[in-house]
Amino acid sequence: MRIGLLTEGGYPYVGGDTGLWCDRLVRGLGQHEFDVYALKSGRQQEDDGWVPIPPQVRRVRTARPWAAGDDGAPLGRRARRRFAEHYGELLGAVCAPQEGSAADVADRFGNALYSLAELARDTGALTGALRSDHAVTALERACRAPGAPRAAHEARVPDLLAVTDHLARALCPLSLDWYGEDALAAVDLCHATSGGSAALPGLLARHFSGVPLLVTEYGVQLRAHYLALGPGSAAPAVRALLAAFRGRLAAEVYRRAEVLT
Repeated sequence: MRIGLLTEGGYPYVGGDTGLWCDRLVRGLGQHEFDVYALKSGRQQEDDGWVPIPPQVRRVRTARPWAAGDDGAPLGRRARRRFAEHYGELLGAVCAPQEGSAADVADRFGNALYSLAELARDTGALTGALRSDHAVTALERACRAPGAPRAAHEARVPDLLAVTDHLARALCPLSLDWYGEDALAAVDLCHATSGGSAALPGLLARHFSGVPLLVTEYGVQLRAHYLALGPGSAAPAVRALLAAFRGRLAAEVYRRAEVLT
């Protein structure tokens, strides 16, 4: 079996959160082949380097979410309209009223997420669009919508800018070239070492190619991301909006995964 191992801030880097566990997993399943797809957590990981890689790891591909800059050519008019529609829907689900139908909100978030992924595939990348003034405006509109949580209503311009930057990083996998026939489309199974951003490539491989997704919550990334934005480092509106986004993403991962361990 060929397995796509999806990590965030961990294996194959030295000192990563899931490093030891992933190393044991890979070495203990020597009869299988592994392709590792790793989202880096910061520049320090690059300086620290990798752990020794066993021969059953056929390839390692990495991405730097914090360093995703402008994607070059701007989106055309039609693509901008599609982006505004789908990103607005995603943010609308993030800011949906608490009393709304959970199933409807989950469908709204998932449909918007996969529509953005299809747009990224059609246009090459969305990194520039996700950091654009249009993205900030869409976030402000969602925060001011009737029924949005109080914390969202209270978001100021610096808060909107901070949240837009964090969302661009979290949605970085939408723009990666990891989903073709020479990448995740060719694996038999995606195994994400946590929910959230690490599992997002698995969701997209499932969406585009029907690859089954297995998720192991070795570390609870939803809680880890929330704690990383402590009261001293982020405004309440930023913490509330990002917690809502990551909660929606985790729910979509749990809803689509074939197996959760």
